[in-house]
Formats: sequence, structure tokens, C-alpha cells
Amino acid sequence: MFLNTLTPKFYVALTGTSSLISGLILIFEWWYFRKYGTSFIEQVSVSHLRPLLGGVDSSSPTNPNTSNGEADSNRQSVSECKVWRNPLNLFRGAEYNRYTWVTGREPLTYYDMNLSAQDHQTFFTCDSDHLRPADAIMQKAWRERNPQARISAAHEALELEDCATAYILLAEEEATTIMEAERLFKQALKAGEGCYRRSQQLQHHGTQYEAQHRRDTNVLVYIKRRLAMCSRKLGRTREAVKMMRDLCVFQLMKEFPLLSMFNIHENLLESLLELQNYADVQAVLAKYDDISLPKSATICYTAALLKARAVSDKFSPEAASRRGLSTAEMNAVEAIHRAVEFNPHVPKYLLEMKSLILPPEHILKRGDSEAIAYAFFHLQHWKRVEGALNLLHCTWEGTFRMIPYPLEKGHLFYPYPICTETADRELLPSKRHHTPAQTHAAAADMFHEVSVYPKKELPFFILFTAGLCSFTAMLALLTHQFPELMGVFAKAFLSTLFAPLNFIMEKVESILPSSLWHQLTRI
Repeated sequence: MFLNTLTPKFYVALTGTSSLISGLILIFEWWYFRKYGTSFIEQVSVSHLRPLLGGVDSSSPTNPNTSNGEADSNRQSVSECKVWRNPLNLFRGAEYNRYTWVTGREPLTYYDMNLSAQDHQTFFTCDSDHLRPADAIMQKAWRERNPQARISAAHEALELEDCATAYILLAEEEATTIMEAERLFKQALKAGEGCYRRSQQLQHHGTQYEAQHRRDTNVLVYIKRRLAMCSRKLGRTREAVKMMRDLCVFQLMKEFPLLSMFNIHENLLESLLELQNYADVQAVLAKYDDISLPKSATICYTAALLKARAVSDKFSPEAASRRGLSTAEMNAVEAIHRAVEFNPHVPKYLLEMKSLILPPEHILKRGDSEAIAYAFFHLQHWKRVEGALNLLHCTWEGTFRMIPYPLEKGHLFYPYPICTETADRELLPSKRHHTPAQTHAAAADMFHEVSVYPKKELPFFILFTAGLCSFTAMLALLTHQFPELMGVFAKAFLSTLFAPLNFIMEKVESILPSSLWHQLTRI
């Protein structure tokens, strides 16, 4: 009787309301997935409903051994999500700003420049800066957001005395050519060496002098490293290699933690590859490609390049499929798989499947920012080795068969960290600002698409709500257009749906006495 009394308007209202509700759920789920990378319904189900239903929380360890293992994995994940200073970062005045002047685009993000400002305050300031007027001015200069204000403060400090950090700021931000930057860094070196010698004699007189000596050491190392990079950019590569070797020895002799942040050995590797001095490259790798030391794309891919160099000139995928891989070829393929597992974003840049942009001043290890920084400087070295890119093209995708669930379990490294996409979007210029004079063609290239690994698939609940929304919307439209026909279909569907229940009720009525059934219905 209930079904027979329902009118077509009821079915229109029912299906329309269902379509509206499922559509709202779909919009919310999509927004939540785009912002947080996970399904809201799935997260609520796993976090709140599963424990209530007696499920085991996957985040809670079941025994002490797994607890220790997960703790180590978590610590490793946190360390891998740390943002590092780019060892090969460009000069802001002579390179980044020149790019902005020519194209009208900003190659650096505010987040990246803010991290650089924090680094400069850590490297170049200390608690005793108030004792020297020029250092006191520079302490304020490093905190300035306006570039012109920083440059003016540096000139003001130089009017008082020869200040090494003032020369550094001018070389980094005011110099418009590498030669001009080198000239300023040489003046900074002269002033920095004098401060270093004076603070070295007084470092044991108290904590204040010790902090000052630590700061002067950081300044001296920074200046020498940038001078070596100037020599490398100006074509004096052998001179740059000598300076970098001296810096590596100096870094090993000193026990200051900040010196390890410069990663000078990566500058040395790039310069040695430019000289094609592969024996020395192998010697540097033997020292730094150790299981106890942190890895980087430069170390892993340089090791792969050296092993690929031994077989790439004669490598043929057709011949390898017929006869199998030789031992040397197997070693090269394994080295490529190791490098790709560490940073899976690099091959697309080396194979020129994605366009390069200027590298940021900071990188995230195993992230897209590190891949851009590596490929920007090392693509030429891969091209120089005959067949190396062909070998990489044929083998790099095979890595993903060994790690089907990279976020959960790795093969040679810890699981791939899930934080890389968020950090890379902060470091890389996803949207570049253009001047009004630029053409529409230039404006079309204003986005850098951040490489994401592994590719995110749409959660089940988004697909489910999309299907439910579409189905109910179609039912509402059909019911509105053909109310009588859809009413017949609805009644037939509901009758079929309740048929098993009616059959069971009939069986119960036939088995139970009529008097008992009458009493139960009354209750």
C-alpha cells in the first residue's frame, strides 16, 4: 500500500536530494584530497571507526622489535625531509637577477630566499658582533628583506672597516658578472683571513671568543668555496679543483658541524667530471659513498655514470635480450636502479623528457628540487659519455618493478618520504610573475609542474561518490522527464528488492501457528 501511494513527485524529490548530497560529498572529498593528499572518509574510517570495531591500529607496534624498526624509519624519514643548502647554488646578482632582468620571471620563491637569510645569519653572525661596529651593521643587514637595504648596509659597513661579510653580500647580490663577484670575494678573503688569524689566537680565552672563531671559520670556508666556484664558471677548472681539494682537507681537520653543510665534495665531483678525470672521481666516491654517510643524487648518479661508462658505448638492448647481460652491464644496471630508487625524478630531466628551470638555493634530498639541481649541472657530463643516456633510457623504469610500494618499503634505501611534494612546491617557482611587456607565448610557460612520485591515484571513495552522484542525477532527470514510466520501474525494483523478505515472511507464517503469529504481530 505504501509503494502504491507514492507519487512521481516523491521519486523526483528523492533522487534529486540524493544527487545533491552525493555531489556535495564529492566536492568536499576532492577538495580534501587536493589539499591533504588523502581521502577524508578513508582517514576517518581508519583512524576512528576501525579501532571502535576492534581493528588493529597499523601505527601501533606489535612488538618491541617492530617498534625500534619503525622508530628508526621515522627518524630517517624526518631527516630525509630536511631542506639542505644547494652546494652548487648560483649567484643571486650575477645569475638569478640577470635571468629576472632578461625574462621578467622570478626564479626563486620567497620560502627559498627566507631559508637563505636564515643560513646567512647562522653562518655569518655571532653573539659578539656588537664588539665590532661593522659586524653589528651586517647583523642587521642579513635580516633585511629588501635587497637594496641589504646592499646599502654593506656599503655602510665597508665605510667603517674592511668587513668580510659585507664583501660577501655585495659579491652575492650586487655584482652583475662572475668576474665582478670574484673580485669582491678576493677582497673578502683578504679581510676574512685577518679576522680568522686574530680569532684563532683568542679562541681559548672564553666561550665568546670561541663563538667568534667559529663564525670566522665559516666565513673563510664560504669565501674560498665561492671563489672556487667562480674559477669553475670562468673556465679555470684545474684551479677550482685545487681549491676544492684544499677545502675538503680543511673541512676534515675542523670539527665544526656547519662545515659539513657546505658539501664541498659535490662541487669537487662536478669539476672533476668536467676535466673527465674519472679516476679521481672514483677516489672521491670511495671516500663519500659510504653506508654511514648521507647520500645525495650527485653521489648516486655519479656512481651510476662511472659504471655505465664502462659498457655504454657498446650496449645494445637487442643484443642484451638475446645473450643476457654481462657482469659489467649488470653492475651498471644495478647502479642505475640504485640511483633511480634514491631520486626517481632525475631521469626525466637527464633524458630531456621534462624541461629544466634554474635550480633553487635549497634542495630537498630525493625530491624534484634536488633532481633539477643535479640535472642542471650534470646533464652535460652524461651527454659526454657515449651511450650513457641510452643505457639510462633502457633501464631506469625497471627500478619500479623492484619497489611496487615505495612509500611502504624500499629496496636499497628507506621508503620514499611522503613529504617531498609539499616541500618542493614551496622551493620551486610553480608560478612565475611576468611583466606586462611579455608576450602571451611567454606567459603560457609560467608554470613549472612539480614532479610527484609515486603518482597519486584517486581514492576509492572519490570514485564511489562520483559514480553515486552521476547515477542519482541521471535518475532524477529521467524521473522528471518520464514520471509514469519511472514510477513503474521504481515499484518493480522495490518489489524485486523486497521479494526475498516477503518469501521468508510467508514461510514463517506457514510454519508458526496462527495464534502465536497473531500475538507476535500485536506485540
